[in-house]
Amino acid sequence: MNLRERFGRPLRLGLVGGGPESWIGAMHRSAAELDGCFRATAGVFSGDAARSRAAGVRLGFDAARCYGTVAEMLEAERARGDGAQGGIDAVAIMSPNDTHHAYAAAALDAGLDVICDKPVTHNHAEALDLAARARRQGRLFAIAHAYSAYPMTRHARHLVREGMLGAVRLVQVEYIQSGLAVRVEDGALTSRLRWVLDPRRSGQALVMSAIGCHAQHLACFVTGLPVARVMADVGTLMPGREVVDHVSALIELGNGAHAARGAFTVTQAAAGGENDIRLRVYGEKGMLDWNHREAGYLKLALQGEPARLIGRGDPYLPPEVMAAGRTPRGHPEGLREAFANVYAELAQERMALALGEEVPAFPYPRIEDGVHTMAFIEACLASQREGRWVAVAGSPAGLA
Repeated sequence: MNLRERFGRPLRLGLVGGGPESWIGAMHRSAAELDGCFRATAGVFSGDAARSRAAGVRLGFDAARCYGTVAEMLEAERARGDGAQGGIDAVAIMSPNDTHHAYAAAALDAGLDVICDKPVTHNHAEALDLAARARRQGRLFAIAHAYSAYPMTRHARHLVREGMLGAVRLVQVEYIQSGLAVRVEDGALTSRLRWVLDPRRSGQALVMSAIGCHAQHLACFVTGLPVARVMADVGTLMPGREVVDHVSALIELGNGAHAARGAFTVTQAAAGGENDIRLRVYGEKGMLDWNHREAGYLKLALQGEPARLIGRGDPYLPPEVMAAGRTPRGHPEGLREAFANVYAELAQERMALALGEEVPAFPYPRIEDGVHTMAFIEACLASQREGRWVAVAGSPAGLA
């Protein structure tokens, strides 16, 4: 009998954001329920109270559990207690970036677990605050860095930890998009574009809030190394643009003399780009290569040996990697399943804690990862301002 069966019911999930027209909302809802560990039962679906209630009904939620504000949802759901129709156990946040800290803080203080879209906060100080609240309340906090939840990025992490590559020496990561390769700001603006293109709402650097945080997290996740310091070029590829659409950086990961070198490039303004994500990790014995276009495969090339193509579903993969996939090799899986891994792992950890059982060592992205990401973003911005290498806050001593 698995954890979900022993726990006796799915965890109840409250949504913040993700109305009927929201692509990411549909992704979160379907991923949360894919493995039966969560059931979305309540939500706040718009910043406008009337639209929120109407949107929830359109999505099929009980009208009594479609709320006008987050505060209203937290209060009403707490009053439901823990019976058959009890209140929510966790909150998933996919609202505009500038709301993440306030909503996550309120959920944690209400005694709920949190799954938050990126960026987790506006700045490093706010991320530290959420980490402290999660610890103080004894709550779990996951960040929706789904690229680190693909079976083959999980296997890449496993191979690095097992020493297959030896010491990591070079890391190259990139995330290239084309959504801002034209001047969208000169056309008709949707409600989403209005907040995305407002730097006060979208984050300290738009491209970092949108995709750069994914690239940084993926590199750190697979290598097991934090970014220690950066030398960054932060700006725009589109002339005259007010928000940042491009960041390239030289990075160092790890400790002092044994630090790995790296290159980091992200942009949303590369014409022809199409969610091109690639990670290459080179060690003293060989290299790993993963790209999002062929997410079910991982290339392993050891010095002096034929290159190997490892596929999701290969029977010799470690059990924890096999568990991250759902279909045999050759049948495509994708982003929804990766999102679902984040939800399922947090849910199973909560269930194990509630049952007093041994807690599995799940590798889903946590609030501490968000703290490091926000420190990385601020270091890149400082490097651009000052024209020098800048240490990432919280990195090992002696690297500044």
